[in-house]
Amino acid sequence: MKNHIPKILIFSRLIIGFIILLLCFYQINNYKEIIVLLLTVGLLTDIFDGMIARKLNISTQILRRLDSTIDQIFFICVIISSYIICPKFYEENWILLSILIGTELLTYSVSFIKFKKEIATHSIGAKFWTLILFATLIQIILNCESKTLFLICFWVGIITRIEIVLIILTLKKWTNDVPSLFHAIKLRRGLPIKRNKLFNG
Repeated sequence: MKNHIPKILIFSRLIIGFIILLLCFYQINNYKEIIVLLLTVGLLTDIFDGMIARKLNISTQILRRLDSTIDQIFFICVIISSYIICPKFYEENWILLSILIGTELLTYSVSFIKFKKEIATHSIGAKFWTLILFATLIQIILNCESKTLFLICFWVGIITRIEIVLIILTLKKWTNDVPSLFHAIKLRRGLPIKRNKLFNG
């Protein structure tokens, strides 16, 4: 049973994403606070599913690819929800948002073109950006605005997306859990890399 815990956590994040969407449509009392709580739970499942999988030695490529795919669906649900709640923010920042979304799509396009698979690098930079994105979305959902934090989120997002593209282009074969471009270069040279057991097993 314990071997199923990572999958349960991954799929629970998918369910949470859809619940967040429903809350935006029905807007029950204190729905914003409930969404923030659910978003926090979703983030925790994202952190612990990988940690537990690595602890149980079941962190397979299939599991990591599933994790990446559901991560994308989860954050798409949250972004759509924040748009429903605060459309004005998106109207005012559509240029930067379009650029950011474009770079995200670029990472997937490059990966599919080169390896016929989605990305699952789970780089350290991408994990750091996820935390900033999490904080930015909370600020947007609660206040319908985000200035300094959004700009930080934008630039860190651009930088980490570029790194992911470079990682993909550097790798000779599709590989999951590549902490950084430096590690990708070592893998290309056939050298072993050290992964952090806690964050990037």
